Amino acid sequence: MPLSYDFYSLSNFSPDSFSSLAEVLSPELIDKCLSESGVATLRKRRLPLDMMVWSIIGMSIFRDMPMRDIVNKLDILLPGNRPFVAPSAVVQARQRLGTEVIKKIFYQTQQQWHQHTPHPDWCGLTLLGVDGVVWRTLDTAENQSEFAKTTNGKRESGYPQVRMVCQMELTSHLLTGASFDSVSVSEMNLAADLIQTTPDNSLTLFDKGFYSLGLLHRWSETGVQRHWLLPLKKGTQYEVVRKLGRLDKIIRLKTSPQARKKWQDLPDTIEARLVTRTIKGKEYTVITSMVDPMRFPVADIADLYAHRWGIELGYREMKQYMLKNELTLRSKKPEMVRQELWGALLAYNLIRFQIGKMAYSLDSILPIQLSFSRASAYIIQQLSIMPHLSPGKIPKAVNDMLSMAKSFLLPERGERSCPRIVKSRPKRYAEKKPKKCASALN
Repeated sequence: MPLSYDFYSLSNFSPDSFSSLAEVLSPELIDKCLSESGVATLRKRRLPLDMMVWSIIGMSIFRDMPMRDIVNKLDILLPGNRPFVAPSAVVQARQRLGTEVIKKIFYQTQQQWHQHTPHPDWCGLTLLGVDGVVWRTLDTAENQSEFAKTTNGKRESGYPQVRMVCQMELTSHLLTGASFDSVSVSEMNLAADLIQTTPDNSLTLFDKGFYSLGLLHRWSETGVQRHWLLPLKKGTQYEVVRKLGRLDKIIRLKTSPQARKKWQDLPDTIEARLVTRTIKGKEYTVITSMVDPMRFPVADIADLYAHRWGIELGYREMKQYMLKNELTLRSKKPEMVRQELWGALLAYNLIRFQIGKMAYSLDSILPIQLSFSRASAYIIQQLSIMPHLSPGKIPKAVNDMLSMAKSFLLPERGERSCPRIVKSRPKRYAEKKPKKCASALN
């Protein structure tokens, strides 16, 4: 693994200051985002907007519970004569809260959590991955008008769908950014929305579906040392500028008039680095913006692309383990769909941040070396009981959470013995074999 692990900073990372949920998602930060979004209110309601943020997070981590029960379980009601809240009150509170607040909280927290979480790097670059995923919404008239349905040439899917492109820090699986829209919008356009939020001194790994010279040029030209790497698309024409080695070249790629019209700052040609590697007799070729051979060794570049699968694992963690395979979103209206999705991303980051604290409380252990399925189930259980604990008992509950870290360690990952392939989806019901007719038997 060609990453430089700063084990000194990992061993000096202290989680002792974390004593309550308020230090993970502080009330001050929530109030600031409410104020910036213009939804703060002076009126006291049974469902305060600052506490409703936790209910949006709860929609994802308590996937099998209705919204009303989540509000009661998290104990976020102000005192009143009625012990429970009506479903209509929860819907109205979500509508008052809106989407922009949850989006702002997501970006504010990811910046803080990444600043307080040590990450291994490669040649001084933070390793990021970008990829797309599709979400299914309820089949309501409002969702149908806002979100398209996919088709396979013969028929369309039964549900409106949302296409999302996320950016993830690959050594912690903490998300750094996201963009989503109707499934009819391409991943390329959504990826362009992530350019402004991409951190400096980073390397972003794409799959070959994101090959766009306009996108890649804008990505590297925005900010400082924002590099990219992806497989070379089959049939791509290029000119060799100079050879750095037998399997290492600087190449020149011509841009099309259509691309220059869409990306107005795109030059006629761009230079990139072409690296080839042979694995079990098959050649694999990647291109990258890291053209400096002295700073970026070719031997390590060839191995980097394997880390891109981290974001695929992150999507599996989110959908299969956190959402428990309940893949259809709850919300009936597009605005609430967007709010729910930002809440799901925030909930995933919250769990991932807790797993990071567990990992860094051990010696030389990274968050991706802990089992997400087991650790997240334990964290969600602890989060659900914390509102019912007295303040004096919360530090002990947190320390107990950290002390369980060793039980979630994964065994060392071995080398793959077979290539990655797309497997057919298993069928829910067994197929009934047709009976042979009597004439055929005779």
